Amino acid sequence: MVNKQNPKKVAAFKEKVALWASQIDAYPKRVQIQRMTKKWASCSTSGRICFSTDLLEEDSAFQEAVIVHELLHLRVPNHGKLFKSLMNAYLPDWENVVNGRLTRMCGYQRPYYS
Repeated sequence: MVNKQNPKKVAAFKEKVALWASQIDAYPKRVQIQRMTKKWASCSTSGRICFSTDLLEEDSAFQEAVIVHELLHLRVPNHGKLFKSLMNAYLPDWENVVNGRLTRMCGYQRPYYS
């Protein structure tokens, strides 16, 4: 299957990643946009972040929640209290923004963040 991405959407999305990376002071070594069916994004221990092409069609607030989530994983590898505190600090309304779509973010359910 050939995946044709809109170059303007890809460039705008990568710019958004760069802006958030600067704000968070967490710089990925590589940013990829590729077909992903189970997750919105993933982050490797080597500093590579992959985002789903599906994310390009989502609203800006949701894109930012996923971007911040993955960038924070460059600093905090788990979903513990520090991670949740940082998510709340950068995006206070993130839980409402991602409501109903959490299972595709790192595969966890809502009670994980209770």
